[in-house]
Amino acid sequence: MRNVLAVILGGGKGTRLFPLTQYRSKPAVPLAGKYRIIDIPISNCLNSGLNRIFLLTQFNSTSLHSHIRQTYRFDRFDGGFVEILAAQQTMEGEAWYQGTADAVRKNLNNLRERGVDYYLILSGDQLYRMDYSKLLETHKKSGADATIAAIPVTREAARGFGIMRIDDSGRVRGFLEKPKTDKEIDELVRTDPAWIDSRGIKSNGRDCLGNMGIYVFNRDVLIDLLTKSDYQDFGKEVFPMSIRTHNVQAHLFDGYWEDIGTIRSFYDANMDLTRPNSPFHLEDQDAPIFTHARFLPPSRLDGVRVTSSLISDGCVIGEGSIIENSVIGLRCKIGKNVKISNSILMGADLYQCDDELADDQKKGVPPIGIGDGSVLNGVIVDKNCRIGRNAEIRNDRPLAAGSDSPVVVQDGIVIVSKGAVLGDGWRA
Repeated sequence: MRNVLAVILGGGKGTRLFPLTQYRSKPAVPLAGKYRIIDIPISNCLNSGLNRIFLLTQFNSTSLHSHIRQTYRFDRFDGGFVEILAAQQTMEGEAWYQGTADAVRKNLNNLRERGVDYYLILSGDQLYRMDYSKLLETHKKSGADATIAAIPVTREAARGFGIMRIDDSGRVRGFLEKPKTDKEIDELVRTDPAWIDSRGIKSNGRDCLGNMGIYVFNRDVLIDLLTKSDYQDFGKEVFPMSIRTHNVQAHLFDGYWEDIGTIRSFYDANMDLTRPNSPFHLEDQDAPIFTHARFLPPSRLDGVRVTSSLISDGCVIGEGSIIENSVIGLRCKIGKNVKISNSILMGADLYQCDDELADDQKKGVPPIGIGDGSVLNGVIVDKNCRIGRNAEIRNDRPLAAGSDSPVVVQDGIVIVSKGAVLGDGWRA
């Protein structure tokens, strides 16, 4: 793995995750209470023995820079690094990244300098756990020019994927982006379930192989593909082109995998993590998820009923409160007799001191946190929000939020924007 360089694609403006990406880049969005989305691919790299990582980004990257700088430090004898390559003006061009492939193309000089034989291309907005050394093993054993991670999916799920057609050796022979009909699948990209079973993965009726957006390229192959074309996207352009001109192999994967690039998928993934039988285990000691160590105190719960929820460090939750199927982020201050259901609270960046609390009281502004008697159901509350006493925010009834409202509805999910102030008794 010391002969591999990882390149994580930080994504564009993150419009599908707005307003969570209003002040931060997509990889910096908090996940599962105490992590950031970017911690997932970086942790997979480190657990796979890979510690030379570039992260390509260009939008709202301040908090991402801060997180990377504070979290991922390596000693000088190891040679490891996690380094952000932000879009910049150079002598070769002044344009911003125009897509995932264009972002890598504009940084080829940085990649060439590292003297490795393989480039691992990763997405920065997925939740999964993978040992990339097995992906590299498939790549080397097959003598491939490029290898793509593929997940078996049902026909219904295939309509949201790029689907591959492979031969008996595992070589990719065809590709179709988001097939719309069963006829397209049968004629162009169907995979025999028996072939999937023969590879040690139970097909369970799945006869399509979806593109996970995870690639290994031989060094010279990737450089050749990018310098001899102006393609801007890996999944839609570079990968389909490469299967026509190079030996591209598929590496099967059958663990939990979720693209969390939309509000709905982000919400659903967090809710999955709260389940007692969660399909993704954060507590795997053999492959932990790394993040910034904050040295916060244990959470304090006084007479609280909690079911199927994640409670992060440094929280204070008042007497009589009920928390069900929810994610409670760092430093959350929740008052008495609050009911929180099916919600994600991202917490706060700081604790308010006594003087700040007194000043808020004089101004009639709620402190950071959730006031006594409030009810939240099916809501995402971004960081540093101030919600007063007896407020009610619910996702089980129509909510008309204007364009200038601190409350936004996206993908059917109610979101309280970062730093919003909702006074006592607030209603939609």
